[in-house]
Amino acid sequence: MKILVINSGSSSIKYKLFDMPSELLVKKGVIEHIGEDGSKFKNHYSGLKIILQEAELVEAVGHRVVHGGEDFNKPALVDSRVIKGIKKCAAIAPLHNPANLSGIMACQKLLPGVKQVVVFDTAFHQSIPEFAFIYGLPYDYYQKLRVRKYGFHGTSHEYVAEEASRILKKPLNKLNLITCHLGNGCSITAIKQGKSVDTSMGYTPLEGLVMGTRCGDVDPALITHIMHKKKLDTKQMDRILNKESGLKGISGISNDMRLLDEKASVGNKRAKLALDIFVYRIRKYIGAYLTVLGELDALIFTAGIGENNAAIRESVCQGLFTCFKKKPRIMVIPTNEELMIARQTYKLIKK
Repeated sequence: MKILVINSGSSSIKYKLFDMPSELLVKKGVIEHIGEDGSKFKNHYSGLKIILQEAELVEAVGHRVVHGGEDFNKPALVDSRVIKGIKKCAAIAPLHNPANLSGIMACQKLLPGVKQVVVFDTAFHQSIPEFAFIYGLPYDYYQKLRVRKYGFHGTSHEYVAEEASRILKKPLNKLNLITCHLGNGCSITAIKQGKSVDTSMGYTPLEGLVMGTRCGDVDPALITHIMHKKKLDTKQMDRILNKESGLKGISGISNDMRLLDEKASVGNKRAKLALDIFVYRIRKYIGAYLTVLGELDALIFTAGIGENNAAIRESVCQGLFTCFKKKPRIMVIPTNEELMIARQTYKLIKK
């Protein structure tokens, strides 16, 4: 079965075509600058039209959708209920869900009758218990506004957990894992007997670790204090927290880990400080999740930094498990979210 996996962004479409169940990658590519001035792609429909000319005989489509809220804890066949649910969550993920939905709607026009499956980034984390996802805010905010921890990168965390199960030759429901997805966006997940029980990202991807340009955990009172002192509106503050903070904001140089490594190696103090903070926050979350899990079979690193930066991995792991009688495996597993979406799409359609 030829399955086309689509990741629709606001101005781009990334795609991979798999032959399932052999998992052979047949084609891949990206369409960029959709809707921008001078672009030949006015919308997602025109971009997908070109993709489908190259990716022939598509028998099913798997879509990445960032936010499924509390309504979706597993992949779903596209129907009116699913479309309504994606629209409903657009208020929580305004940069992602509308773009994801554009790809779905374009496929409905271009591939009438072909089954489409949605895989949600948040779905894997819907197993997190209530005491771990409720914030210390008035409970009405959860009941009426659905303010809670949702978590992200779920498809990546689930994929590397399954790969760890295969490599360790042990059923996933018998494993306790900590998975570290470290890229420009970063998140850590505690997986108990194959289920996500806590994760570092929250209501939005801003919570948790220090990232490329995101601040991660901060004292909430700081935000109103800075807004008052700097006379900033909410839009300006949101940009600072999401786009001007993290490694970029601390170092004053870049959010590119390779450049920061280079600068730190020749004595740049702020580059080194940014790296030290990055590592410290990861170690802090791992320590917390060790307490949550009680025992650990493997610590897994994935994504751009996690897979490629041995120095960061070494700094994170230094002295981490000295008190353990049985030390967990430390693993590097390249993530493959598109393949995970193809697997889940094939599984659901065959069912």
